[in-house]
Amino acid sequence: MRLIARLLEPKTTVHAHCDLPCGVYDPAQARIEAESVKAIQEKYQSNDDPVFRARAIQIKEQRADLVKHHLWVLWTDYFKPPHFEKYPQLHELFNKATKLAGAAGGKGSVDPADGQKLLDAIAEIDQIFWETKKAAA
Repeated sequence: MRLIARLLEPKTTVHAHCDLPCGVYDPAQARIEAESVKAIQEKYQSNDDPVFRARAIQIKEQRADLVKHHLWVLWTDYFKPPHFEKYPQLHELFNKATKLAGAAGGKGSVDPADGQKLLDAIAEIDQIFWETKKAAA
């Protein structure tokens, strides 16, 4: 039995800071959905048709949920303790961004200015993300 265990034992141990090899995480996914949220907010403002507006709100809320999902994946799966040590504002930034995507912003607002605030927060996360990628290279 020990012989089989030794034969099956890995010869090399590898370490990664994320769940999968890097390249699968990117704030662009959240940004694209946030751009949709803002665009829908703008279209909502320029159209008085109640049916159109109801549909716009439904789609905007779906996109805002996707923003939150993509941000949470980055927050919980990509960023690790060393990142939070180097960038102590990250937790607050993610909290702010997910709230801007939620009821306080993307989901709860039809004001394009709120959509822009969400995009601005994602841009800050994006900047830090790419700094961490350069450091890991």
